[in-house]
Amino acid sequence: MRIVRLANFVTPHSGGLRTSLRELGTGYLAAGHEPVLVVPGEADRDEQTAQGRVITLRGPRVPFTGGYRVLLSRRRVAGLLSRLRPDALEVSDRATLRWTGRWAREHGVPAVMVSHESLDALLRLALLRLALPLWLAQAAGDALNRRTARAYRQVICTTDWAAAEFGRIGARNVARVPLGVDLRIFCPERFSERVRTRYAARHEKLLVHCGRLSAEKKPGRSLDTLASLLAGGQAARLVIAGDGPLRGALVSRAVRDALPVTFVGFLAGREELATLLASADVVLAPGPAETFGLAALEALACGTPVVVSAESALPEVVGEAGVGVPGEDLAPGVRAVLARPERARRAAARAQAERYGWPAAVRGFLAVHRAPCGDREVRA
Repeated sequence: MRIVRLANFVTPHSGGLRTSLRELGTGYLAAGHEPVLVVPGEADRDEQTAQGRVITLRGPRVPFTGGYRVLLSRRRVAGLLSRLRPDALEVSDRATLRWTGRWAREHGVPAVMVSHESLDALLRLALLRLALPLWLAQAAGDALNRRTARAYRQVICTTDWAAAEFGRIGARNVARVPLGVDLRIFCPERFSERVRTRYAARHEKLLVHCGRLSAEKKPGRSLDTLASLLAGGQAARLVIAGDGPLRGALVSRAVRDALPVTFVGFLAGREELATLLASADVVLAPGPAETFGLAALEALACGTPVVVSAESALPEVVGEAGVGVPGEDLAPGVRAVLARPERARRAAARAQAERYGWPAAVRGFLAVHRAPCGDREVRA
């Protein structure tokens, strides 16, 4: 199959979505298919890569998003799709690219939408900031999700938590396919005493937050957690790996409150990121709208337990290898994790991650592309 994949909000510093696109494309190519990825960028490009052909179309920046761009010209994207003549279409943007579902129907192309975000959760966060009633989030989310479910032959959700908002509206074309983790790069053997002592003294616990520093990810909760641990007498330091529009505010707060936080920015090398994750005592994943949480799974693969937001899909992913905590302060979860014997908690983390792998995710996505419309539960 020629599988044409469309995605917005992807940059060189993107996290989970960029990783998913790369790993799935590489897997499709290895399975004998022809993946073509179309993304926005600063300038037009067309290149062959390890994940197949990647076409970049010049797209405008979205204000206040930290550099994200979008494929804005429907005419140009539709023209490219017509020239590519896909056997299957895979779309990773439920908002600005939903029109491609109609294009696919009109041209007889089976189309799949990958739900990388929860409209329920994102709309709730937005309404809370605007002090508007939360019932509007469900009403608006249901209306938009009905349109998405009608527009595409299948909708892929990576967790049951992510699929719940489609189940509420009775959508019958939802497939559940977990994502994966590179168990070779992300492994406990990446632990480095040198890296650990760079950021924390021997008597201090090293916490790591890895993710985009944007409002929906709630990175301020990691600072709340550190402050709470310090106030309770726990010696700890925090490393924040990632970048985004909230970085300046987070740095200012850390300085103002004299919090021992190191901002290392976006780590482009996966080996460097794996070493940091493996060298931590606990990784924090505070985002309440996460539908899967690749960074958390990568931490588990490194043998590091994860404390997550109980409001997200992450408790489903981390299982007994982590702790889900409601609210702004994740410190109770950190204390609970640290109370477990270190060898046992690290072994449990790795064992949980080994339930997920990119080969299984690729098989699951390909099964959806080949499947007829209807209810599907894919556990490859």
